[in-house]
Amino acid sequence: MDLTATRIITDDVARLVNFYERITGIKTTQLHELFAELRTDSGTLAFASSATVPLLGAGSAEPRANRSVIIDFRVDDVDAVFPTLRDVVDDFVNEPTTMPWGNRSLLFRDPDGNLVNFFTPVAR
Repeated sequence: MDLTATRIITDDVARLVNFYERITGIKTTQLHELFAELRTDSGTLAFASSATVPLLGAGSAEPRANRSVIIDFRVDDVDAVFPTLRDVVDDFVNEPTTMPWGNRSLLFRDPDGNLVNFFTPVAR
């Protein structure tokens, strides 16, 4: 079994695609006006319109309702990336902080309120 993607349900696919392209520098693949993917070597972050929810099962997903999942991106130097995000990110949760488990992390919210973590492993 392989985990292939994490999907965000949104009312505005274009807005999230633009945001994630800007913060990652990775161009998304637009498979349909209701669906896009940001593909990396280690996984895919997908964006689907809330208009697709009835196809999944009525009420099965709700946009802008996530408060339990963090989307993690490993970056080379989180401290160097932090200033580049100031013009893109509206809601920083913290500044780069060294976590007890050995990562230096920067947490912020995407336009739908999903929590995003840019992190760099650091030597103990």
